[in-house]
Amino acid sequence: MRDEIWYKFMRAKGQKFVLSENTAQKQSPFAALISTRPISIAPVNRDFSVVIEKIGVNVPVIADVPVTDEAAYAQALKNGVAHASTSQYPSKLPGNVYLFAHASLNFWQLGKYSSVFNLLRKLDLGDRIHVFYKGDEFVYEVVNKEVMSGWNTYPLTRAVIEPTLTLQTCDPPGTTLNRLVVTAKLI
Repeated sequence: MRDEIWYKFMRAKGQKFVLSENTAQKQSPFAALISTRPISIAPVNRDFSVVIEKIGVNVPVIADVPVTDEAAYAQALKNGVAHASTSQYPSKLPGNVYLFAHASLNFWQLGKYSSVFNLLRKLDLGDRIHVFYKGDEFVYEVVNKEVMSGWNTYPLTRAVIEPTLTLQTCDPPGTTLNRLVVTAKLI
């Protein structure tokens, strides 16, 4: 609920997150609350991270996480967004980069990244997602958003003919009933 309220508050006053390499002028949380100036965010790292300006996501990506090993992915998700070990790495070549993360309510059990994808459903067609990998930036544009049954593996195993990014989380947040899947293409 906190994420939802913060998102609506920022939208109501027209404030946005803006990707910037220069965050020397850091804004305090209080200043962000009263200001309408854009909030600059720099990627947490350029080795492997994801930034989604629209919803304020700026998080490291943990590479090569096995999706069938619950203990392994539970541990990875405490440290950021997980990259499925069976998926591709970001590149300009055709392939599916599959990243998954929590949309949960129990941060006390799952760690500070337990709600990192709570607002993923706020993304619309055309929104941009930035993935940083080995010093390079890959910019993707959202082309699809859908809810699938909880155990549907199609988004992970589908064949693609262009560089594709798939983001997946639980839906509705705090449950494991379904999966929200956002698909984006490299632009």
